[in-house]
Amino acid sequence: MGKSSYFITFALLLVAMTAQAQKAERDYIRKGNRLFADSTFVDAEVNYRKALDVNPKSTVSMYNLANTLLAQNKVEEAMQQYVAASKLEKDKGNLAQIYHNMGVIFHGQKDLQKAIEAYKESLRNNPHDDETRYNLALAQKQLNEQQQQQQEQNQNQEQQEQQQKEQEQQQENKEQEQEQQQNQQQQQQQNKEEMSKENAEQLLRSVMQDEKDTQEKLKKQQVIQGGQLQKDW
Repeated sequence: MGKSSYFITFALLLVAMTAQAQKAERDYIRKGNRLFADSTFVDAEVNYRKALDVNPKSTVSMYNLANTLLAQNKVEEAMQQYVAASKLEKDKGNLAQIYHNMGVIFHGQKDLQKAIEAYKESLRNNPHDDETRYNLALAQKQLNEQQQQQQEQNQNQEQQEQQQKEQEQQQENKEQEQEQQQNQQQQQQQNKEEMSKENAEQLLRSVMQDEKDTQEKLKKQQVIQGGQLQKDW
């Protein structure tokens, strides 16, 4: 067998294998779709995963698997599949559906900013989707209300903090005033005690001086009585 015949045979074999793989992928997707329509989500998930095993870049399998996971409330896993599909999908209509569903997930998680971005991306790919446009308007309205509520909460918080500071300052001033009054009372009491001590010392000195004066008078009287007076001629 010549080289050209070998390459032709290999190419035909490769085409046949590719066609077989594509058929297997389509079969798994179709079976998954039937199961999904019957709400048999677990079995549908199995078939979509088998389709991905055959073709790991199948955006249809990723998208359908994400929808199935979302139906089972496996939100984070579903988001991973949507993100993966969004990076590979080229069809604008499919991209619009992927971003729409991503927006719905973010919306349900109250992450309004991300939901808005996802809805906008969906509308960039399909500007005529009224449902996405409604969801976008709703998310923007809710975000605006949320921001207003947050602003009011911040203002209330600031007012409460200001009131708290004023109360603390008033309490501090009151304590300082009480401390000053106590210091003044203590000083007044100390001054009274010092004055009383000084008065007592003055009184003691006065008594002692009176006693000294009395003693000197007595001595003088004794000298006069005991002496002899001479007439002065």
